[in-house]
Amino acid sequence: MNLDPNYITSYGSTIIKEIIEYSPKLISAFIILFVGLYAIRIINRLVRKIMLKRKIEVTLTKFLGDILLWAMRVLLFVTFISKLGIETSSFVAILGAMGLAVGLALQGSLSNFAGGMLIIIFKPFKDGDFIEAQGMVATVSDIQIFTTKLITPNNQIVFIPNGILSNGIITNYSIQGNRRADLTFSISYESNIKQAKDLIMDILNSNPKVLQDPKPEVFVKNLTDSAVELAVRPWANKADFGAVFTETLESCKNAFDQAGITFQPFVKEKSANNNNNN
Repeated sequence: MNLDPNYITSYGSTIIKEIIEYSPKLISAFIILFVGLYAIRIINRLVRKIMLKRKIEVTLTKFLGDILLWAMRVLLFVTFISKLGIETSSFVAILGAMGLAVGLALQGSLSNFAGGMLIIIFKPFKDGDFIEAQGMVATVSDIQIFTTKLITPNNQIVFIPNGILSNGIITNYSIQGNRRADLTFSISYESNIKQAKDLIMDILNSNPKVLQDPKPEVFVKNLTDSAVELAVRPWANKADFGAVFTETLESCKNAFDQAGITFQPFVKEKSANNNNNN
């Protein structure tokens, strides 16, 4: 097959002409893209700084900043393809159809997004709070769009979807600042109740980590078939709560041993069927 040189020359000239005519659009489109990406970064940082200066919560600032970032990126992409000469109307229609399909496929993710919005708006907890939720007791590390990142006391990282987190029971141990330890000591009926209570109060009053306002309490909680139950309720700052809990247990055990006060072991009550058989 022989190619006509004139045809090749004409075809090459047409291609070069099209490239020359299209180059300004291509160059301007990429200039808009790179300048837009840089501007988006600057605007996002500026908006975050303004929100922080207005003392808007850090979690909300990060959340809104992420939404603004992706919204500006989508707008920049549409502007970029429009500058290249691609019809945006058909693209927007395709994007809408894709959005609908993705939305139906990601219903769980959308519920997590809605849950994240609820957490941000109603603020049941914030970064740094120590909470109990969905069977986990941990510190909130980061509230993200779809999940909340927790760090457990043994330094494990747990991600909980915001959908189930926002619809479940949440116990926040950090909001009030102070925490009360609820301890129960079971002593035998032969032990001196007043002596036991005095020993416990001396231990609580001598521990500098135990708060005196509110004052610690020691009282008879219950009389069971086998023991006298003493309720011990010391208050502590949230940072000292764990230490107060463990130190009170250890100190009371040592003091009771020295005073001859007997801890009554747990006795499992017999069931009704066993009682009837006996």
